[in-house]
Amino acid sequence: MGLKLTKLGVTLDSNNPDELSDFYQKLLGWEKRKYTINSIVFNDNDNDNDSMPFQLLFQYDENYVRPVWPAEAGEQQQMTHLDFFVENIEEGVAHALSCGAVLSPIQFTDSWRVMIDPAGHPFCICPR
Repeated sequence: MGLKLTKLGVTLDSNNPDELSDFYQKLLGWEKRKYTINSIVFNDNDNDNDSMPFQLLFQYDENYVRPVWPAEAGEQQQMTHLDFFVENIEEGVAHALSCGAVLSPIQFTDSWRVMIDPAGHPFCICPR
């Protein structure tokens, strides 16, 4: 028997959560919904906070170190990454680039694309 979840949230650390949340707001078209002194929460704007099963949160960390991807020994490594499933990968990549992402110079497959957000977090644009 597992936890009875009412919501799932993923938190990304950054030394500039406003900039990072602005990037994801452009990327996803979601609205910022709640601000606290150290974090920003936003949801799909088709749902309210109570009915949205997933939230993306951004948390300030003054000691944040940008991760290196792919991993290199002795360097800060990613702790998590997000996968976004889209109808058309090339359109998804083009949109992510227009929002401020960069395409990782290293791709391990032609099936999806690894992108890097402004804080260095890798994320993938994947086929639906």
